[in-house]
Amino acid sequence: MTPPVSSALSPSLFAIFKGLVEERVGIHYGPGDVEVFASKLWARARDAGFDSLLDYYYFLKYDADAKGALEALIDALVVNETYFHREADQLHVLCDAVIRPLLAASRGRRARIWCAAASTGEEPYTLAILLDERGLLGDVEILASDVSTRALARAQEASYGPRALRALPDSFRGRYVVVDGERATVDARIREAVTFHRINLLDDEAIARLGTFDAVLCRNVLIYFSDETMVRVVHSLAGRLKPGGFLLVGASESLLRVGTLLSFEERGGCFFYVNKGRST
Repeated sequence: MTPPVSSALSPSLFAIFKGLVEERVGIHYGPGDVEVFASKLWARARDAGFDSLLDYYYFLKYDADAKGALEALIDALVVNETYFHREADQLHVLCDAVIRPLLAASRGRRARIWCAAASTGEEPYTLAILLDERGLLGDVEILASDVSTRALARAQEASYGPRALRALPDSFRGRYVVVDGERATVDARIREAVTFHRINLLDDEAIARLGTFDAVLCRNVLIYFSDETMVRVVHSLAGRLKPGGFLLVGASESLLRVGTLLSFEERGGCFFYVNKGRST
């Protein structure tokens, strides 16, 4: 019988497992996360055929065939809390005060936007809808990414339940999102406007291959990183911004305490970090 969660994960086991996860994807776990972490860890260990968490750890850490099992554990641990039209004021300002004037001055060049840590897709789809409402979508390339293969599969399926729809504006219904009972499906034209990739935000080489962007959204994920990891990720994201490009973080997140070469600006009551053209 599996031991109770409260006694199933010793401090030493918690330390090595959380260290493994943080090393691979950057997510930091504190003492208050032990019970939830333990329950998900035990479930994944059992599914992988292990009765010993220590044996499971050595398998994940050293076995050449463990890549899929480690990805499954990360999928189980990653928080995928998002919904349509979340913190939408910032997205409206991005469309009106950044992307629209950029396109007007670009003489036919398409704008590029990257939604990093896009989870199950509600954020990039919301952005695509807002751009389409303004007649701008055809001139914008939207790339979205996440580290979780499970989240990406749900994003590409583009079918959502009530929690994802709780802030869905009436103007989205029917035209962009077809609601049938408690499920909703994103219109095919909006789905086709977003390209999804699996990207680990600690993988600098994979990020560099994406090219450069006029705006990068990394909202409500930095709060799960340690300060050290946050600095590393922000530096990597800033390096993908074109001169004049914008980095968007969540309303509860701030880069001021960790420092960045990006300039802090307020536009339309929302806060942005801008690459003023200096080397990042």
